[in-house]
Amino acid sequence: MALATVFTWLAFPLSALAAAGLELPRVFSDGAVLQRDRPVPVWGRAAPGTEIEVEFDGRQARARTGDDGRWSLQLPAHAAGGPYELVVRAGGEQKRIGDVLVGEVWLASGQSNMEWPLAQTLHGAEDVAAAGDAQLRHFKIPKSWAEAPRSQLEGGQWQAAAPDTAGEFSAIGYHFARQLRQTLQVPVGIIDSTWGGSSIEAWMSASMLGLDAAALEAKMSARRAEDAKVEAKVRQRVAAWPAVDPASDAFAAAVLDDSAWATAKVPSHWEPQGYAGMDGTAWYRTTFELSAREAAAGVTLGLGQIDDSDTTWVNGQRVGGVSNGWNVPRVYTVPAGVLRAGLNTLAVRVQDDGGGGGITGSLDQLYLQPQGGPRRPLAGAWRFRTAQVQVSLQDDKNQIDTLLYNAMIHPLQPYALAGAIWYQGEANATDTGAYAYRGQFKDMIEGWRAGFQAPTLPFLWVQLAPFRAGDRLAADGSVLDSSWATLRESQSAALALPATGQAVITDVGDTLDIHPRDKRTPGDRLARIARHLAYGDAAIAWTGPVFRAAEAKDEGLVLHFDHADGALAARGGGALQGFELAGRDGRFHPAQARIEGDSVVLRSDAVKRPAIARYGWSDDPHAANLVGRDGLPASPFRTAER
Repeated sequence: MALATVFTWLAFPLSALAAAGLELPRVFSDGAVLQRDRPVPVWGRAAPGTEIEVEFDGRQARARTGDDGRWSLQLPAHAAGGPYELVVRAGGEQKRIGDVLVGEVWLASGQSNMEWPLAQTLHGAEDVAAAGDAQLRHFKIPKSWAEAPRSQLEGGQWQAAAPDTAGEFSAIGYHFARQLRQTLQVPVGIIDSTWGGSSIEAWMSASMLGLDAAALEAKMSARRAEDAKVEAKVRQRVAAWPAVDPASDAFAAAVLDDSAWATAKVPSHWEPQGYAGMDGTAWYRTTFELSAREAAAGVTLGLGQIDDSDTTWVNGQRVGGVSNGWNVPRVYTVPAGVLRAGLNTLAVRVQDDGGGGGITGSLDQLYLQPQGGPRRPLAGAWRFRTAQVQVSLQDDKNQIDTLLYNAMIHPLQPYALAGAIWYQGEANATDTGAYAYRGQFKDMIEGWRAGFQAPTLPFLWVQLAPFRAGDRLAADGSVLDSSWATLRESQSAALALPATGQAVITDVGDTLDIHPRDKRTPGDRLARIARHLAYGDAAIAWTGPVFRAAEAKDEGLVLHFDHADGALAARGGGALQGFELAGRDGRFHPAQARIEGDSVVLRSDAVKRPAIARYGWSDDPHAANLVGRDGLPASPFRTAER
């Protein structure tokens, strides 16, 4: 989207306002779900001075547009039900919005783990096939950005859950809504405002970030200038290679002089390797050796996750390919007739349609496996060149202060909501960003509540899953520090705000994949929290144990927990894992842990006078196994900062 297209109603030319027709926010469209049991704001614009009448299920409300053409009013609270028709009249104009339900409306936002579609999850096929519920609805806001707050979404439509629609729904949003549907027996709508890889700063307004107009413009101006420099450098690099038809297989040959090609690290997106903002087609080539016996038996190739599409050749013969599968691990069987003893050539044509690009995934997904033999790694420096590409730094807008808030949150306000669910933080889990997040997260929650005119709007989130991101380790292998653990601590700090809840998923992450495929569990855990916080179910288990205090006792530490309820246990039985102790020197050692009532007692022979304890303090705390009621896991924590 070009900057020239960014506008707000406040800046709409007066001559155009005079001729403007009736316009409603796109979220008020056929199939909408409105929030039950509370006044429902409705707003829009029309020509200045126009009388507006809104009718819904026999109830009416009126307003008049101001000099700027804007109007707003409130419909009286309505019980769950439907379908109804929402009728808006402005002078001689009329808009009729049909199939409107009244129930519970939740906003789902964050980065890729909230965006992740249902069809691409564990049990996704069966969940999609079973998704026949006309009263569970999803509104997907397209990825969009703006330098100033907008009053209209770029697009979006309401869709009812069905096998031909639900596959593209937010998986966590769907499972959350499905649980609420079963429990509350009312319509549920999910508004999906997500963008993979986005930073929290992009979802915050200037005021939430403490930026005045001048400071914000200075940041934007500096970013535009930097983007222009980066784009120019990438274009210069790409210009070294003549463009080639993206459908050509000219670089698939077994014998080819690729000495003029660059090298690229595999696995890795190509953007951080000097090709920022580049989309299109590029080629990778490498070689591998086989013995005569291995060549005669055939091999299996693991080529990671290729963003977005690939076609793969060995020795000039096509052996595989996947279209539009940016997160699909490529595993191709190569028959003996394609292989040769000695050196073999592997060529991969990659088509990237936007966002990231390249051969990605984890190290263990890049391998060569001879028949009946062990895997051999294929990761490393491969030959690389572009075929036909375009360069534009549009995809990084999900990293820039305010841009997503302006285009994907502000236009929704003040749509009536039951609450918000959030899954984001991976993009901020850096050495400096993880600690700053604790203030930013609180400011964002309070800022969104103000924008939606709901000071106690329930705000629930998923804590970061386990992932081997790269702890900073001491010489003995112990964790010195972890930006992911610090980010989790920052998330937990927001529980100090009222009407907040956190779903801990240390037990269902994926050590090697930042996108764990189990989305049922976090969706269900968010629904448990909502049932308790938003709907008053006092009996449901909704949170795992939460650390409260520590006290020294008999050369050990005793840790006390809230929400223990006499149910503390080790997941799966056996000994408690994941606890560490340190003295005043701050050097942590594994601790023996045992449960005593609602407390955990820690000791370590290596720490005679313990001063600090921590639990699950690493990027990947999957082994930490303290649980409470219904097996809900305890959140990672530390008793004090070092």
